[in-house]
Amino acid sequence: MNLHTYKIKDEYKRSVAYFSMEFAIDQALKVYSGGLGFLSGSHMRSAYDLGQNIIGVGMLWSYGYYDQARDKHKDLQALFIRKRYYFLEDLNIEVKLNINNHPVYVKALLLKPEIFGTAPIIFLTTDYDKNDYLAKTISHKLYDVYEDTRIAQETVLGVGGVKVLEALNQNIDIYHLNEGHALPLAFELYKKYPSQKELREHIVFTTHTPEKAGNEEHNIHKLQNMGFFANLSLDEVREITEIEDDNFSLTLGALRVSKIANGVSKLHGEVSNDMWSGYSNISPIISITNAQNRKYWADNSLLHFFNTDEDYEIVGRKKHLKKVLFKVVANQTGKLFDPNVLTIVWARRFAEYKRPNLLTYDIERFKRLITNSDKRVQIIWAGKPYPFDMNAIHIFNELHHFSLDYDNIAMLLGYELELSAILKKGADIWLNTPRITREASGTSGMSASMNGAINFSINDGWMPEFSVDGVNSFIIPANPNLDIETQDREDYNSMMDILENKIIPLYYNNQDEWLKMIKNSMRDIYPYFNSDRMADEYYKNMYI
Repeated sequence: MNLHTYKIKDEYKRSVAYFSMEFAIDQALKVYSGGLGFLSGSHMRSAYDLGQNIIGVGMLWSYGYYDQARDKHKDLQALFIRKRYYFLEDLNIEVKLNINNHPVYVKALLLKPEIFGTAPIIFLTTDYDKNDYLAKTISHKLYDVYEDTRIAQETVLGVGGVKVLEALNQNIDIYHLNEGHALPLAFELYKKYPSQKELREHIVFTTHTPEKAGNEEHNIHKLQNMGFFANLSLDEVREITEIEDDNFSLTLGALRVSKIANGVSKLHGEVSNDMWSGYSNISPIISITNAQNRKYWADNSLLHFFNTDEDYEIVGRKKHLKKVLFKVVANQTGKLFDPNVLTIVWARRFAEYKRPNLLTYDIERFKRLITNSDKRVQIIWAGKPYPFDMNAIHIFNELHHFSLDYDNIAMLLGYELELSAILKKGADIWLNTPRITREASGTSGMSASMNGAINFSINDGWMPEFSVDGVNSFIIPANPNLDIETQDREDYNSMMDILENKIIPLYYNNQDEWLKMIKNSMRDIYPYFNSDRMADEYYKNMYI
């Protein structure tokens, strides 16, 4: 069965299956949570644009990640609402797995390339009548809080994905693990390639984070009982992965079954090599810097005015895009923001190490900033904490309750593809505040730059490859060798000094220089941080 409805180019003819737990393709398809999905979505779009022989393999989450709402106390509430997608085609394929000594049936649906302009993507589900209720819940919620369910999800993605591709007679040469979630595919493929050396010729691996939560570990006996190892014996698993410890690392396993791996920025490649350098027989770890799809993210009118050097039109278009964003602000909060006022946006996945509340570290200084009647600022926060990360949810709620007392601060709900695009197009400043070395890439600033927003960031992730401080961005100096308390205090003071003494005066006193920075930012983002470059590099440096 030919799943590609576009012409495959000769330089991209090697067949690849790209396994990812989430894909951010379109607002109408809610099968993603954050950066990993945004990245895979851009990759699939560029694969289509370039004519690459790739098939995406993911999970069809019946309840998505979650929908954001507020309870009667105005605190964040996670709603799980069933989604239905009539534009997916039932492939009439069903495979059977053994999960926790229980039969589980997996059905496959297809997102055709012409629907959203992507490589074909196969979505797997267990949520249909042939399964009992427990088996149905495997594909209910992305990143389920229960360990057994998470393991079952990874088994469905990895083992089920390989079986579905075989049932569809797809002759796949390279299997790409986009994070370690789909590692079970290696154990299913071992039945076809029964030696570590032969197996490694067909698997590549992308690691996305130095964070512990992103480098999963589980008890090896639990994994065995759950079916994670595709019914191989533990002796075979230990032979393939060379992991003798009962605490089984998915990332280490992936590094030992892959011919090559990559970090998602040059800095992250260095960090990853340092992290795993003490382990033997791992694959080489190179770097392929993440990127975002220009055709999807960039405002076409703004890009046209930039390419034709129409400065007046750039200024007018940016003000219009701010007004579009401010309609969302007014609708959600009842606050009327002013398009002539400097607007700062912090929007991404809410996690403690990203420090969404760094602006409020010294609350009195922050209050002086936002109540300055001479040179006003407007601040918008948006993002989704993991629905069971109580610390991140607490930060989210604190910021929201604080915002209620001010007409120039907003906390927005529903940070998904559509809102993300509106925020990036409407922001003057895109603020990024992770603890240094802990942000592997952080791609949101790329698509912000495509839309005339200026990055104001810790020099982490992708930023060292892009930023020229004071020319195309503003950089917050940070020292990774400090303890957390000292680092937060020093980073905050540096951030506020730059904001008060450089950014605000430049915006209000020298609009010509401000426009020059916007144009420098848009110029320097292309073409390197367009995902066409990234998708091409994966073929040249990983697949071939």
